[in-house]
Order: sequence, then C-alpha cells, then structure tokens
Amino acid sequence: MLKVLVLLQLAGRAKYDDLTAARRNERGSVTTEHVLWAVAVIAIVGIVVAAVTTYVQTQAGKIK
Repeated sequence: MLKVLVLLQLAGRAKYDDLTAARRNERGSVTTEHVLWAVAVIAIVGIVVAAVTTYVQTQAGKIK
C-alpha cells in the first residue's frame, strides 16, 4: 500500500512540476512585445502625418 501511495505522490508531483513549468514559459513574449511596440510606433507616425497634413492644407488654403 505504501508503494502505491509513493507512486501516486511522485506522479502527482511530476504533473504539478510540468504545469508550473508550462505556466512560467515566456516563449513568444518578446515577439508580442515587438508587435505592440510596432503598433504604437505606427499609431504615433499616423498621428504626426495627420497633423502635418492638416497644417499644410490649412496653410495652403491661406495662399492668395
């Protein structure tokens, strides 16, 4: 009976270690970070382009 309990405990501990290792796996986090930075840069560039375009069109409308 003791052997069965020891085997069950070892099996449970091995499965627990596998689950915690999978949870700590940060594979792909760098890629996600790069994608988020790329989206942020694209958004900022889009805002700057829109502001410059609006300014140029406004100034062009003032030309007589």
